Amino acid sequence: MSRPTLYLSVTNHGFGHATRSAAVAAAVKALWPEVDLVMATTAPQWLLDEYLAVEYEYRPVALDIGIVQPDSLRMDLPATLAKLEEIQAQQQTTVAAEATYLRQRGVDLVLADIPPLATAIAQAADIPCWMMSNFGWDFIYRRLGPEFDTVADWIGDCFRQCDRLFRLPFHEAMAAFPVVEDVGLPGGTPRYRPEALSSQWNLQVPQGQTVLLTFGGLGLQSIPYHHLARFPDWQFLTFDHGAPELPNLFKVPRQGFRPVDVMPLCSRVVSKPGFSTFAEACRLEVPIITITRDDFAEGPVLVNGLQNHSWHRVLTPEEFFHGEWEFMTQPLHPPRTTEAIAKDGNEQIANAIVDYLARDT
Repeated sequence: MSRPTLYLSVTNHGFGHATRSAAVAAAVKALWPEVDLVMATTAPQWLLDEYLAVEYEYRPVALDIGIVQPDSLRMDLPATLAKLEEIQAQQQTTVAAEATYLRQRGVDLVLADIPPLATAIAQAADIPCWMMSNFGWDFIYRRLGPEFDTVADWIGDCFRQCDRLFRLPFHEAMAAFPVVEDVGLPGGTPRYRPEALSSQWNLQVPQGQTVLLTFGGLGLQSIPYHHLARFPDWQFLTFDHGAPELPNLFKVPRQGFRPVDVMPLCSRVVSKPGFSTFAEACRLEVPIITITRDDFAEGPVLVNGLQNHSWHRVLTPEEFFHGEWEFMTQPLHPPRTTEAIAKDGNEQIANAIVDYLARDT
């Protein structure tokens, strides 16, 4: 009997979709090591390896574009629309080629996060397509202007063919999906003890005064690092190796460490709105200071969810980029609700996948 095979189709927008999909894939392998994994994405393989330390097939295929961005906050809308129209025009060829691969590879189930064409590809291969996300691309594009309406309608039609959606916390309604199942937060788990990292990196600061600055895989070009001089007794951590050399700024080594690995060291995370950063910090109950991002429809949804479930502080871009960083010493705000948020998204989704793949064994 052939080994069960799961094909994970991951959007090419940023790093967060890839890391949370890889975390779910790792949970699947932990439950059933015999499952073959195919990671279909142009996200860097080194990034997947950091979350998925098991054997898998890397298939660098691009089924969507997300938003074309020069960094983690700026968007190139004309380039985005042109690429979306190109993907739509090539749909028939793309679907036929990838459906042929699924059949030849013996794929049993598609899990997509969240390329719209994955539903058409799975349907052409006569296998189910499940999806996981906190938003649909139709929601994002429809708020970018009327020129995106036709593309958003097409994407909504794709999502209506989804067999089962695992809707993550901090979500929009995702009304196009016919079958919706709410699950907990997915994400990575720290691999190191905080004391071990502090000793290894010789970090000697008072408890509660270590801060992670993280702005997603694309980073930012204009972080005002000079403000760190105002807080000489605080320790700042960054994955930005282009940052200036400052006595209280430690550059985390590129290999072997992820933001989630250093979060337990920190009393707060300073970030832009990003699902995976928010999810991993909330899973570890690390407070978050975030700037707003109102031009990207997911931004207000994420910030609202953060305010409900985490200790936090919300800044305007003006306060972050041009203020004096008074927020560093101002009190954090408590969560607006006492309702607990589920943190077992990896396990919930992985259990459902394994139950399905094991149905004929």
